[in-house]
Amino acid sequence: MKAVLLIDFGSTYTKLTAVDLDQAIVLGNSTAYTTVATDINDGLTLAREKLEKRIGNIEFTDQMACSSAAGGLRMVVSGLMPELTAEAAKSAALGAGAKVVKVFSHELTESDLKDIMAIDPEIFLLTGGTDGGNRKVILYNARRLAETKLKCPIVYAGNRTAADEARKILRDYDITVCPNVMPRLGAINVGPVQEKIRDLFLARIIKAKGLSKIEGLISGIMMPTPQAMLKAMIVLAEGTEKEDGIGELMAIDLGGATTDIYSIANGFPLSSTTIVKGLPEPYAKRTVEGDLGMRYGLSGIVEEAGLNKLAELSGLSVDRIEYWSSACQENPALLPNTDEMEALDYALASMAIKIASGRHVGRLEEFYTPLGAAYAQTGKDLRSVRKIVLTGGALIYARKLADILKFSLYDPQEAGILRPERADFLIDKKYILSAMGVLSERCPETAIRIMKKELLNE
Repeated sequence: MKAVLLIDFGSTYTKLTAVDLDQAIVLGNSTAYTTVATDINDGLTLAREKLEKRIGNIEFTDQMACSSAAGGLRMVVSGLMPELTAEAAKSAALGAGAKVVKVFSHELTESDLKDIMAIDPEIFLLTGGTDGGNRKVILYNARRLAETKLKCPIVYAGNRTAADEARKILRDYDITVCPNVMPRLGAINVGPVQEKIRDLFLARIIKAKGLSKIEGLISGIMMPTPQAMLKAMIVLAEGTEKEDGIGELMAIDLGGATTDIYSIANGFPLSSTTIVKGLPEPYAKRTVEGDLGMRYGLSGIVEEAGLNKLAELSGLSVDRIEYWSSACQENPALLPNTDEMEALDYALASMAIKIASGRHVGRLEEFYTPLGAAYAQTGKDLRSVRKIVLTGGALIYARKLADILKFSLYDPQEAGILRPERADFLIDKKYILSAMGVLSERCPETAIRIMKKELLNE
């Protein structure tokens, strides 16, 4: 038997997945609290002890990991126009597994610089202008950054013709120049930037977060956890030369702090009468709703959905919604162990999925021409996607999951929001998806075979 150990150092839990490569099966799983504050090896050791009790003392030929421990990879982005270069840069950062704390557009102001220093990012992504286009703004922003005491690496991915001057301006900083994220209008080029973000994560962030303490015990930390999830979804959708994929898909990861949505789909217009507006969307797309979570992000759901809607869905009074919402915020570890808490969690999960999926998918607007009605699409049209993958404890353990999942689908009352019209739901009951993303780096066939076996239909 050729066994490998896959490790996910999460913000809260360290998750282990043991895999038999020869048979393409999961041998066992275990979890323990992540111990970043003390020694991250403590949590890993405890998780390994739990795993050993379940599967015995197995010798692993390889051990690989991903991590979002200690808050993930915090990034700040600046660009020229909010709907163009800034949006392209944000897309690049999210696809690389970063947590985009803030996006700035146009010239950086004094208050912007104060915000940046207060955020204290781990990477700053500096973009702006197409190649040969506007140089003024990105060079102005480079000079403003040079006036600060920013400690983090700066990745320049803007106008190629301004790169050398920007490098000189920021010569006292740790600056890396990458190809432009938007070399020309309507074109995005996020691959090189994503690779650089990953390199910086591996070289610097691991050390800063104490993860280097365990590098001698494992083959390496391969990538941030969100990027591992995205890679798993790409392999599952596309397949490999030897193993078919399941086709275009959407994935939902509902957590305590955020709701992440992934789509592996072209999202092209379904009608010849539809024109596309805005930037082209990445085929493999990730969005993070940092204000929508089941505990730490609960207030964002309440604010967006409204107390009355949550009361309607849960069957609770507004007073009880307010009471339990406050209780959850005071104690984020609170589990739905009463009927009222279970009812509230049902309403929160339903609204988190509805809002987050609505933000991820595209929009369709009708307009009229001399030849009749036509449509303008921004973003991805996912109405034809037929697979939705689910992960996150709030979904995996939900009693009324089928009812919750209806909120991820197309709603005729919101005809312009292009969610999937219908779909088969696949559930990550064993929390293996990030592990499969790591495994897919070296053994993609094994990774997809395991996912096709382990993801359960709802």
